[in-house]
Amino acid sequence: MKYVLVLGDGMADEPIAELGDKTPLEYADTPNMDKLAPRSVIGMAKTIPDGMKPGSDTANLAVLGYDPKKYYTGRSPLEALSIGVPMEDTDIAIRCNIVTVSEEDVPYEQHTIIDHSSSEISTEDAAVLLDAVKEELENETYQFWVGTSYRHCTIWKGGEVVELVPPHDVLGQVIGEHLPQDAALRRMMERSYEILNNHPLNVERAKKGLHKANSLWFWGAGTKPILDSFEGKFGKKGVMISAVDLLKGIAVGAEMTNIEVEGADGTLETNYEGKADAAVKALLQDGYDFAYIHIEAPDEMGHQGSVERKIKAIENVDKRVLGRVWEQMEKSGEDFRILVLPDHPTPICTRTHSGKPIPYMLYDSRNDQGKDWRYNEREAEASGNYLDVGYRLMEKFLS
Repeated sequence: MKYVLVLGDGMADEPIAELGDKTPLEYADTPNMDKLAPRSVIGMAKTIPDGMKPGSDTANLAVLGYDPKKYYTGRSPLEALSIGVPMEDTDIAIRCNIVTVSEEDVPYEQHTIIDHSSSEISTEDAAVLLDAVKEELENETYQFWVGTSYRHCTIWKGGEVVELVPPHDVLGQVIGEHLPQDAALRRMMERSYEILNNHPLNVERAKKGLHKANSLWFWGAGTKPILDSFEGKFGKKGVMISAVDLLKGIAVGAEMTNIEVEGADGTLETNYEGKADAAVKALLQDGYDFAYIHIEAPDEMGHQGSVERKIKAIENVDKRVLGRVWEQMEKSGEDFRILVLPDHPTPICTRTHSGKPIPYMLYDSRNDQGKDWRYNEREAEASGNYLDVGYRLMEKFLS
């Protein structure tokens, strides 16, 4: 038996009036989900435990079968694992986004955050800008590490876990009341704007109609993580296929293999087919039992507040990943299961994560029995299948 998990990050949503009170998942053209749903178990699962913030970190840990209340030590430490940051037990890792804030001639705290991803800045451009910040701000206490796109890491030697606000939670808002209470972190963010706003690279980006990547934004602080081996926990040899450092870091901690796919960048134009093919190859040729395919695009489109682009991202997941994986696995003659789900909702109406339960679809190639339902939030909820402890869905999937 082979196992494929297809995760559309932030794919779940709320009904939207302009879609006839349908969610993007209901409205999207998803022929492969429609084909598999009648032969699948559908239901709802709660991936965000009570009292925890609805992030991709806690949610993906739960989806992978790890109890967030036991294993979660912060988001950035997981990303630090991915990019090879050597953390000591006394270190604090902090996510360091390069974001876009407004350019009025006002004190820093009166600026507005416009774009948490700086027009989905390339890693190459971001590295140039982070080097400019490092030259002035890096010292024995604060060290900066390049990640992917707008997502980077700061290590605070001998620091402490402080309360920090994710930038995608305050899009369109004046930043003052959301800045760190820690004076040093706050001053570095303010100084980064002075360094970056008129940096030659940002001047060129503005000429091209791109948002300037003109400020650091700190969030997601945490301590060095310790995860159990996925293979030791579930008896399955697994691979992770993702463009996002968070997921790669979780895989490192879980002793799974990360597979790099050329052109996979976490955007709407990512290499969907390359991810699907890499999963199939890992399962059918390379001796792996389990493949986790993570697609970031639906979440990014939710943060952008774009209904049209979120629908397109969901359709890409269906046609360019799920359909491609199913077709190749079906031809192979192997018995296989596919689990389709988001990690959390990212509703268009709020442009940030929600802690509500998520819809899942569990397909088994051996199941010929059909039910008259489709895979979406409304029908998954109506199914009556509900998992209050989301991390147990992995046990259900692999059992």
